Amino acid sequence: MRQATLFGDIEDLAVHIVNVASVPQLSPFRYPGGKTWLVPHIRRWLSAPRHAQRHGAPSDPLHFVEPFVGGGSISLAVASERLADDVTMVELDADVAAVWQSVLDVDDVEWLAQAILEYPLTLENVQMLLSAEPLDVRERAFQTIVKNRVCHGGKLAPGAGLLNVGENGRGIRSRWYPETLVRRIRSINTMRSRIHFSLGDGLQTIADNAHDPHTAFFIDPPYTAGATGKRAGKRLYRYNEIDHERLFALANTLRGDFLMTYDDADEVRSLAMRYHFDTRLVPMKNTHHAKMMELLIGRNLEWVSATNTTR
Repeated sequence: MRQATLFGDIEDLAVHIVNVASVPQLSPFRYPGGKTWLVPHIRRWLSAPRHAQRHGAPSDPLHFVEPFVGGGSISLAVASERLADDVTMVELDADVAAVWQSVLDVDDVEWLAQAILEYPLTLENVQMLLSAEPLDVRERAFQTIVKNRVCHGGKLAPGAGLLNVGENGRGIRSRWYPETLVRRIRSINTMRSRIHFSLGDGLQTIADNAHDPHTAFFIDPPYTAGATGKRAGKRLYRYNEIDHERLFALANTLRGDFLMTYDDADEVRSLAMRYHFDTRLVPMKNTHHAKMMELLIGRNLEWVSATNTTR
């Protein structure tokens, strides 16, 4: 089925909604706007003929870059499944960055694991922890993981409120699974040789790697564009503004391939048209299990309609 828009019949909606339960959960974060549901599409994208060198052909290695990494589910899937030879994760938020820095450090990860396992999660302890100034990166990482697990929707933006009733009336303990968290962060640490993380500006990272034809970019800015958009980023993320025009202009300079994801907004579509980028709508379900559409943007998205996903 194709949906007609004022931009033409460009959307292929014959793509099934991904069953997120069928995708391995690798990230320690509960992240607003998380992209676990997109993993099967990423597999298809990176399995297209232009990326065939990953499978052992004598060619240059594929470098995967996620300049706005957030919860990191896509980068972790790419590293875990070896869909690229190496992965670069970039994040501007120092709290989120502290988690990735600690999880990928051979010493800090064990300190963090023990802190999670031994933490007596009570409302009083959480309030005391979140009001304290962390002394170092690993303490900031622990504080961030706790906040992510006890706040509504995993929000880390200033002013995020704690869970009250929560799941089955468990309040702040609703999403606190210490053994699962430790298993995930230890698993991530085993991949540290093929993951590079940096605290920095995603736009600058794109510019710095634009010349490399063997770099693939997954670009998922945690910001909403357009006056009619949801503007959800303002309440979900610490950094919620970006120069969308510059982002699209940078994408147009990339010698390597890229895949962008956005909320479906007229302003975004106009930018895509200006640079002659391909667009596709794909269905997904949000955290409230409501069906929504996400806009994918790239140079050639013919592979999207051929993606086999689970209903």
